[in-house]
Amino acid sequence: MILNLELLASAFAVVRLDANEPVPAWARGGVLWSITQTAEELSIVCASERVPPGLRTEGPFRALKVRGPLDMAMTGVLASIADPLAAAGVSIFALSTFDTDYVFLPEAKVEAALSALGLAGHEVV
Repeated sequence: MILNLELLASAFAVVRLDANEPVPAWARGGVLWSITQTAEELSIVCASERVPPGLRTEGPFRALKVRGPLDMAMTGVLASIADPLAAAGVSIFALSTFDTDYVFLPEAKVEAALSALGLAGHEVV
């Protein structure tokens, strides 16, 4: 499966808060943000510059957007991205929306990731 991918310009962070904390105002805004709450945690993905200091954070990450919309019945979308990246030693985390998927890459590994995806036949803009 060959995909068209878009590298977003923003740098992103993943923040972990306690499950019982309210969603902070700084978490909302920018080109992409996501809030997931489970019984164990409140996990926030947002632009790195929005995160206040002193929080448990991972990043910076860059995001690849799969150009969509994608049909929910499609199979192998994430595998077609994850497999060449795993072979290149690039770790990822993924976020899915109704229309498409986003794959987050460590900012320090973006060039290696783009090279591996290009070799796999994907088009990145």
